[in-house]
Amino acid sequence: MTGADPNSTASSGEGRSCNAGEPFIDLEYPGTAVERMHAVRARVAELAANNSLYGTWEEVRRQILWAGGLKDLPNAIPGQGYTGHSFNDFNHVDLTTMRDGSSNNTNDGQVKGIAIGNQLGPGIRFASMPELGPGGSWSTCAMGCNSDPPRDVAHIQFRSRIAFKLVWVPNDGYDTFVLIDDDGNELAKGKPVDGLPTIRERKLNYKLVQGSKYARAAEAIASNEVTE
Repeated sequence: MTGADPNSTASSGEGRSCNAGEPFIDLEYPGTAVERMHAVRARVAELAANNSLYGTWEEVRRQILWAGGLKDLPNAIPGQGYTGHSFNDFNHVDLTTMRDGSSNNTNDGQVKGIAIGNQLGPGIRFASMPELGPGGSWSTCAMGCNSDPPRDVAHIQFRSRIAFKLVWVPNDGYDTFVLIDDDGNELAKGKPVDGLPTIRERKLNYKLVQGSKYARAAEAIASNEVTE
């Protein structure tokens, strides 16, 4: 795996407040909870090092939630912390870490295909693990991510980068996924078994990123499998 350094700030647009003791601010996407984002990527690196993304999908998905700082809450009420949908369909695959002041942001219509309003704040606060640092985590919708710059929920509604995105690899079985950072660099990959999202969802997931920087790592993996 040619994973990116989870603590790298290259190409991230980050800066630091002039006042000592204040948190990092991403100058381009100021809604990003930067320290939390790096903590998430450190957990992803731990999963990659331990080959933890090759078990049953149920267990792998729990590991992905843990890495993202999200609780596994399959029985919670949607909108109040429910995470049963997270990484289980084609769209809710962006792990976004947003600052506390951004978690109540709503969609004013700029994110196409997403409901006007789209108030996620209460669910974010309930489902986020506090030990990863200030701010919250959520599995936001990736629709619009194939634009340049991205016009998805993370970047537009929350004005935040993604800590990682899950993309299914376009191989014969769409049975492998890759976790990538906001620049499209590979952080980790996995090949789970049993109970995967439907093949339709996995194909739609790749189609969502096709033609963008977020497709490169998945396409490289598929190409390497063909030549091996």
